[in-house]
Amino acid sequence: MRTLTKYLTFNTRNKIEFVRITDEIEKAVRESGVKEGLVLINPMHITAAVIVNDNESGLHADYKRILEQLVPYGADYRHNDSGEDNAASHIWRQLMGHQVVMAITNGKLDLGTWEQIFYCEFDGRRNKRVLVKVIGE
Repeated sequence: MRTLTKYLTFNTRNKIEFVRITDEIEKAVRESGVKEGLVLINPMHITAAVIVNDNESGLHADYKRILEQLVPYGADYRHNDSGEDNAASHIWRQLMGHQVVMAITNGKLDLGTWEQIFYCEFDGRRNKRVLVKVIGE
């Protein structure tokens, strides 16, 4: 069995941002030499998520709008009593999903027609890491 562990680092300009990382994940798969297996993509921070969806700016704007409606960023949260201001970002992360596992077939990501992988930052403007773990044969 082959494995590869990589860490991607992000420092977004905006507090809330969707970053397409498909190319970086494909590069890790190629580097691993894995032909058949899985790749785990895990944000190592509790205010970020990884998702798979269409690379369409209107969809990203819709995500932000719906998340803000469900869990307003500026609302009064107990977590923020500790001096933090990011309680909503913790909840957004849970709503969007923590991590993804993608299939590798014939040495490539096995993506659907419109599928792309995104790092979703909900409390940005500082360094954050994403674990990429490739496992297979």
